[in-house]
Parts: sequence; structure tokens; C-alpha cells
Amino acid sequence: MGNLLKVLTREIENYPHFFLDFENAQPTDCEREVWNQVNTVLQDSESVLADLQAYKGAGKEIRDAIQNPSDMQLQEQAWNSVCPLVIRLKKFYNFSLRLERALQSLLESLTCPPYTPTQHLEKEQALAKQFAEILHFTLRFDELKMRIPAIQNDFSYYRRTISRNRINNLNLDIENEVNNEMANRMSLFYAEATPMLKTLSTATTNFVTENKTLPLENTTDVLSTMASVCKVMLETPDYTSRFNSEDTLLFCMRVMVGVIILYDHVHPNGAFNKSSKIDRLKSYVLLPINLLSLPGSLRNT
Repeated sequence: MGNLLKVLTREIENYPHFFLDFENAQPTDCEREVWNQVNTVLQDSESVLADLQAYKGAGKEIRDAIQNPSDMQLQEQAWNSVCPLVIRLKKFYNFSLRLERALQSLLESLTCPPYTPTQHLEKEQALAKQFAEILHFTLRFDELKMRIPAIQNDFSYYRRTISRNRINNLNLDIENEVNNEMANRMSLFYAEATPMLKTLSTATTNFVTENKTLPLENTTDVLSTMASVCKVMLETPDYTSRFNSEDTLLFCMRVMVGVIILYDHVHPNGAFNKSSKIDRLKSYVLLPINLLSLPGSLRNT
């Protein structure tokens, strides 16, 4: 990490200079209502990650069933193994919807007039911290998901089997949990290499589209300012010395990558156009690019 912080030699005088307390920020009275709503979602994030990390899949049972199509016992074993996993996948998908709503609530608070993005982030540090925590969770979730090919294999088997059983007019209790409409939405979600990041990118784009009276710059400036603040904190010893944990350094890196990806989706010219406020961060941010497969214009830099 020490070498990483030495990569850029450009001056940082033009960046916003304040310490964003990612470790200890607490909500003020003005922030509390939104903070409480978002906190209800974030409280479940670690259990979601733990469930995903523990996901083992039903690969053996599915292979045995496919190789022995006339063995009804193996068919039943595979089905009984897959159904609880599909319920777990539905839980992850539903959490993505909750996360989407939480992100939009934070964007509403952090972009509204009359404050500038810098003033919002400096005055509403608890909300900025929650915004960062959502991005941090998202990148962690997608990293794990990309390492578990069993997810798509299990869900594909589920969809094939339930379609076959529906044709045979069999009554399936699990359809009360994951009906055809839900299965279609989940299939689109898990088809993405980085499904949570796709959810947040779409949510940010929708936020801009649905709030036509709000200048686009209010949103893009919040994202670029967050990236710049993270960069300044990482490169300023007086700030890094205030971190209680070394994990906060990686946290800042993840957040910086996350906001740049959102910026890339929202800004008409992308993140690394020469006129972009993000372009000057390019060589710094591309170093941890192995965190995830990046979409949009980021892939072409």
C-alpha cells in the first residue's frame, strides 16, 4: 500500500481537503431520518456476505441427476439440494432491491440544493459514510459472486427442472417463493458479472433521469468529489494517521473505484474523457482494477 500511494506525483492542492471520517461519523439530527432508513439495510449486509461466502452449490447432485435421468432418487436429491439454494439466491436479489432504494435516498440527500457536493459531504459525514459502505459492500459481494460459478449452474438447473415439471402439471411448492416472474428477474440479475454494481449503476442512472429538475452536475460532482476526497486522504499522512485500522485504506480504495464506476455510467462522456473531473485520477485508480471487471468506458482506457 505504501508503494501504491507513491504512484502519482501530481499535486493535490486543487482537490477538496477535509477528513471524511469513514470509521466514526455519527448522524446529526438533520441526517437521522435518512440514516435510520439506510442503516436498516446496511445492518443486513454482513450476513448477506457471510451467506454468499458459505455458498457451496449443488454441483455433484446436479451432475449425478443429469448423468442418470431415469434414477428418480437422484433427481429428487438434486431438486432438494437446489431449492434451498434458490431461496438463498432470492434473498440476495431482494437485498439488491433494498440497496437500490437506500442508494437513491442517499443521492437525494447528498445532491439537493443549496449545498455544493463538497459542503454536503463535509456537513453530512454519516450519510457519506453510508454511501461509502454501500459501495464497499457492492464490490465485496461482486468479487465473491464472480468466484462462485455454481450460482448460475444451480439456477439454470432450477429453471430447467421447474419448466419441465410445470409441463408435466406437477404442483411445486417452491413456486410460491420463486414464481416464473421472479425467476426471470433473478436470471437477469445473476447473468451479470457484477450484479450488485449493475444494480447501483442503474439506480444512479434512474435517479438522474427521474429528477429532471436537478442538474446532472449535482450528481456527478458528488461522485467526483467523493473520489477526490478519498485520494486526498490516502495521500495525506496527517489523514491516514487518523485511521484506527489499516483496513480503512483498502476501504477508501474500494470506495474510490466504486464512485468512479458510477460516474462513468452517469456522465454522458464517461469517467476518463479528458474534460472529466475523474480523468486525473485514472492512473491511480487503475492499479486495483483486479477488484472487478469494469464496465463501460473504463474497459477502454
